[in-house]
Amino acid sequence: METGSGVQAWLPVAVSPSATALILLGVILSSSIFADAVARRTRLPRISLLVMVGVGVAVIQQWVLGAPEPRPLDGLGEPLIQVALVMVAFLLGGELTRERLQSIGPLLLILSLSVIGVGALAVGVGLLALGFPLVVAVSLAAISVATDPAAVQETVHASGDSRLRARLLLGIVAIDDGWGIVVFGLAMAGLGWGLSGAGGGERALLEAGWELGGALLLGAAVGLPAAWLTGRLKPGEPTQVEALALILLLAGLSAWLGVSSLLAAMITGVLVANLSTHHTRSFNEIEHIEWPFLVFFFVLSGASIDLYHLDDALGLTLAYILLRLLGRYLGGMLGVRLARERQAELPRNIGLALTPQAGVAMGMALLAAEQFPAYGSLLLSAVVGSTVVFEILGPVLVRRVLR
Repeated sequence: METGSGVQAWLPVAVSPSATALILLGVILSSSIFADAVARRTRLPRISLLVMVGVGVAVIQQWVLGAPEPRPLDGLGEPLIQVALVMVAFLLGGELTRERLQSIGPLLLILSLSVIGVGALAVGVGLLALGFPLVVAVSLAAISVATDPAAVQETVHASGDSRLRARLLLGIVAIDDGWGIVVFGLAMAGLGWGLSGAGGGERALLEAGWELGGALLLGAAVGLPAAWLTGRLKPGEPTQVEALALILLLAGLSAWLGVSSLLAAMITGVLVANLSTHHTRSFNEIEHIEWPFLVFFFVLSGASIDLYHLDDALGLTLAYILLRLLGRYLGGMLGVRLARERQAELPRNIGLALTPQAGVAMGMALLAAEQFPAYGSLLLSAVVGSTVVFEILGPVLVRRVLR
């Protein structure tokens, strides 16, 4: 590990990369105890505090230790983040039971479509009006659809709110990944057709189709046997093993097949929740072990910011943040108005609760940078910088909407 070389020079003994990683994991988990203490004494959500801890890690790593790129745990950070997101998606899929969909399904569809439609339109048109290139405007409009389910779910659960607005937020972030893949795939295909001919558009469309369709197939392939097996094992350690096996299989197979791990995990959660009569066991076991992985996720999200390239896209980053916030607010307000008979139960600013953005947005930015390398550094700098802001500000807005 590169960051270890500077530290080792000050120590009388050699520190191996694995020892450095283990120490850093312990420090990250310890920071969650500090965040809990501060959150209890202030109104700041602990998620925002953990992301700020991650930004502090990035400052120390890049500016103090002089690391050339933001990789605090080398190759270990990515699988930890992936496992945390898969856990969240699986739990959110469990929220979409048949009974719940029958009661809030139409409302869920109205709100999610209005938020992503108005939000993407606001970002795309706004950036074009400000003079940014078409590729940048369309790419960021598509990326803006993605929402971080981990931040929304954790904030809702920490609040203990079970009203309609809380159930809707959990339902919307559960299906957001699917909408995001569809919108992003269509946007990349359209740009490919317009700028590089039919070949580029067809390739982008095929990749998006496989990422979406392959995730549905993988979710069904894992979810159907899991629904049959769940509850047939005795409670306790066998059920914990079953739950962990599900999560690791989903994370590993989705990465191997190149499909959306969030969507695959969500489909698995939906199948287990609706087809198994004892489905609560697996979900309960995952809830018991979920928080340490979420701590790694939020801290490493903040630590992934590249401080050396923040000023490369400062204007674009600020414009994207403001336009996305405006689009989410207007989209939520439109959705509440369209809800008609249920609008009295919903706050007009519900769209602001869907502002957190993390791993999926970064993945989309990497794909866009690969397809359009001329704008790659600009897109990546804007998305990474705005992600840290949304991860800090987002949980605060979720709590405000729930109040």
